[in-house]
Amino acid sequence: MRIALINENSQAAKNSIIVNALKKVVEPMGHEVVNFGMYSADDADQLTYVQNGILAAVILNGGVVDYVITGCGTGEGAMLALNSFPGVICGHVETPLDAYTFAQINDGNAISIPFALGFGWGGDLNLEYIFEKLFCEESGQGYPRERAVPEKRNKAILDDVKKVTYRPLADILPELDRELVRGALAGETFRKEFEKNCKDSVLKSAVNAIID
Repeated sequence: MRIALINENSQAAKNSIIVNALKKVVEPMGHEVVNFGMYSADDADQLTYVQNGILAAVILNGGVVDYVITGCGTGEGAMLALNSFPGVICGHVETPLDAYTFAQINDGNAISIPFALGFGWGGDLNLEYIFEKLFCEESGQGYPRERAVPEKRNKAILDDVKKVTYRPLADILPELDRELVRGALAGETFRKEFEKNCKDSVLKSAVNAIID
């Protein structure tokens, strides 16, 4: 699995703490971490939490990555932004229990963490425990296990609803503010990863028409 980390501007200074905790947990599991930044508060390419949503949607829908770890001060804004787009199911995760139940019950492909609220002494350990429970086993198996059948049925219903209520991302991007999208996709890591790994030719054409 390829797992992306995306930080917005208010919490960019924590990027190294987050990516180190993520790599420590998931690389021994055989997963790959791709750090899309922001890497520091002084980065030239600044991201708002709304742009986190755009970037996450593009790399998930394009098959560039399989999972996105993101957040903001409270985690709420980034969660709402990611869930504004098709092909994304993002949970708000504060604790290891949140991580485990979201993975097993909701079977999403992104989480948003509050990187400011309650992030004090031991914050890095809490991140490690969150990532351990998020990826400790195959997601979508249900919790508790005797609830697996109705929970999987509900997830399938949600997926079907989203097919109706969301348009293709390639149709959405050209109608958004062009500079907002260009800013979200300006990072050097995005350009390299998207060009190399995007599996959706229609989306790739739509993105390149905006950023080139």
